Amino acid sequence: MPPTQAESVIKNIIREIGQECASHGDIVSETLVAFMVKAVVLDPSNGFNMDRTLIKSDVQKLVKLCVSRLLDSKNPSLDTIKMQVYFDMNYTSREEFLEEHHRVLESRLSSVVREITDNRACAREELESLYRKVVSYVLLRSGLGSPTDIKIVREATAALQSVFPQAELGTFLTLSKKDKEHQLKELSMIVTGIRLFNRDSGKGGEGIDDLPAIIHEAIPAITQHIDSQLQIAQDQAYRYTAILEKVTKNPLMSVELQPYMLKEALYNVRQYEIFLQIILSDIITCAQEVEMMTKQLGAQLEQLKMIVKSKTAVPTSQVFPIFISLSNLWTSFQDESVLISVLSSLTAHLERFLGTHEVLFPEKVIQDLLEEATVKTDMYRIKEHMEDRVHVVDFRKQEWLFPETTANFDKLLIQYRGFCPYTFATTDGLLLPGNPAIGILKHKEKYYTFNNRDAAYSFAENPENYIDIIKEKAKKNAELIQLLELHQQFETLIPYSQANLRHKVTHSVQTNLSHMRRENSSQVYPPKDVGTQSLREGSTRVPRPQIYIAGLRGGQTKVTKGVKVNLTRAVDET
Repeated sequence: MPPTQAESVIKNIIREIGQECASHGDIVSETLVAFMVKAVVLDPSNGFNMDRTLIKSDVQKLVKLCVSRLLDSKNPSLDTIKMQVYFDMNYTSREEFLEEHHRVLESRLSSVVREITDNRACAREELESLYRKVVSYVLLRSGLGSPTDIKIVREATAALQSVFPQAELGTFLTLSKKDKEHQLKELSMIVTGIRLFNRDSGKGGEGIDDLPAIIHEAIPAITQHIDSQLQIAQDQAYRYTAILEKVTKNPLMSVELQPYMLKEALYNVRQYEIFLQIILSDIITCAQEVEMMTKQLGAQLEQLKMIVKSKTAVPTSQVFPIFISLSNLWTSFQDESVLISVLSSLTAHLERFLGTHEVLFPEKVIQDLLEEATVKTDMYRIKEHMEDRVHVVDFRKQEWLFPETTANFDKLLIQYRGFCPYTFATTDGLLLPGNPAIGILKHKEKYYTFNNRDAAYSFAENPENYIDIIKEKAKKNAELIQLLELHQQFETLIPYSQANLRHKVTHSVQTNLSHMRRENSSQVYPPKDVGTQSLREGSTRVPRPQIYIAGLRGGQTKVTKGVKVNLTRAVDET
């Protein structure tokens, strides 16, 4: 089938599935539908042949299966896929986020910049109007107060006049468009620096809040909440794992328990845990940046005070660079606050993908199943076999790596997010943490960790066998492709450069059944060492205050207030 025809077929399938779900009262995104099409086609039990053209009966079957899965309200697997799609659509790296954030801010200022740089003012009234526009631009770019608040405008105007009197507009208008834009940016930063210095000196700073203090207060609240959610998720994972181990030893339990649902619930809570760790890592980076910038801010303000101390006139060459530096620092504070707000919001929204746990496995059911089971934390499991190290002399061909003999040992990218591949393959999908300290197997330039030495030895005898078993399991549970980071393994099976899910929905619609894979592999985040945790029986969900620092970029309000807003509001379902 030609690519354009295949694209049309798949788009129609996705549209039909979406409409069918909507007719049952469930609105689903095209991205989620595309992911579900991929999941259904990959599952060998559904009998789709990737190498042949779809016929009408194939399309009808595909639509029916996808709709059925998307409407299943008691399916942890679907919840995990929804969580993965939501995270990929809403999370990006710190660098990418800040780059996009700055691009959006520049685009919002573009019309104001054009009004100034294209201006041909000659008359006095026209020049006065143009100067007011420059003041507005300075306020909008700095995000420090509304350009409609008279007190703020007066303060900004006075600061601007001290470095750029209205009389200099004539010279400004003779500059090239590029030079005008450059001078506007520089003037904005200088005025912002002056206002920040005046605020610190108690002589101005109308409408400017203590942003560093607001952020310093918000970060602990957010990290404590994420830590609390991590604790709950990990406790849940440990208990599910203990029950599944009990089932492995007692096959008769599997009939009444439906262990595959419990495994899917385990995958769901493990994926949630991994996403929380990614967010927490970013929040910690924010905290480190803010700590460093706070020291720089204090040092620069002190330097300015020393320069201007008891002086009526100060050389601009001494103070302008510091004013610009102050402005850049404040912009960085604003960046961090926006990023923290986005990460806080993302954390809050992830919780809606955990609803099936209490429905499928109420606390009383879990307690009954835990009878005679041993609940172990990840850290306990790692410590349990810490001394059972691999003996290199037992292997001639395989290469094993150890912390004391390998540079950057803790930076190695471990396969399957650090879970033990042998255990996963031999127990039909049980997730146990690997222990790098007993030895990391290097096989075909990839690195594997194991729960214990016996698992390591067994896997090393025939790695490809277990790798294939895991791949087949992932075909049946498509959420495992992202959870265990198996994207590359499916590249040869499904040769296609899939759009990144974080692109807009219109760019994430897949165009061919043989195209269903994700283009980029995520960075590996191994399970976080959180220490041995005591099991809290019957732990209940704590209140979840989500911190959003609103109003940090200024706007139409009279003062720029950093207001902490509760984010636990209802949101549209994915």
